[in-house]
Amino acid sequence: MVNARSILFMLGFLLGITLTHSSRAQVEMGVSIGEEGLRGFYMTIGQYFKRPEREVVVVRERGLPDEEIPVAFFVAGRAGVEPRVIIDLRLGGMKWMDICVRYRLSPEIFYVPVAVEVKGPPYGKAYGHYKKKPRKQWKTIVLADDDVINLVNLRVMSEHHGIPPTEIIKIRSGGKSFVVVNDDIRKGKKDKGSKEKGKDKGKGKRKS
Repeated sequence: MVNARSILFMLGFLLGITLTHSSRAQVEMGVSIGEEGLRGFYMTIGQYFKRPEREVVVVRERGLPDEEIPVAFFVAGRAGVEPRVIIDLRLGGMKWMDICVRYRLSPEIFYVPVAVEVKGPPYGKAYGHYKKKPRKQWKTIVLADDDVINLVNLRVMSEHHGIPPTEIIKIRSGGKSFVVVNDDIRKGKKDKGSKEKGKDKGKGKRKS
């Protein structure tokens, strides 16, 4: 005879396998991000690289992690090839720096100028490489995959949202993923816009 525990287990199993990517909640660095947050991240990528949102989603469906999607588009643009070419290489197991070497791309392309010295994770190591060598030797730098991902996403978040890189670094250092960082920035802009509209309405009112 099937007991209650077995029934609950089967129900949970069936529920788990029927959840789709578009409907399940995503957990990013301990912070739950749902479909709206992920779509906002894909929109940011599409708008920055001037690509249809659906194309970004297709890349994700192929199995490339969310925060590596901007890297694929960025490297493809610099290499002068279609993103699918870079994505095939990455999904095939190649490191980001090996892909760059294949297309003769210098690590210099990943450098994002900042106004202050960057120390500590997740950016201290990457910026340390650039600091230790004169610019003419930057082509000899070897960045880890995480460093490449962090630097490309830093550029995208900063340039797309018009926020200084140091601010993005500060937020990122708190442990939030870029999906969450992007969601926070978008919500912050919405809140700011709503407050400004409220002020404008208040100014338009005549005193009785």
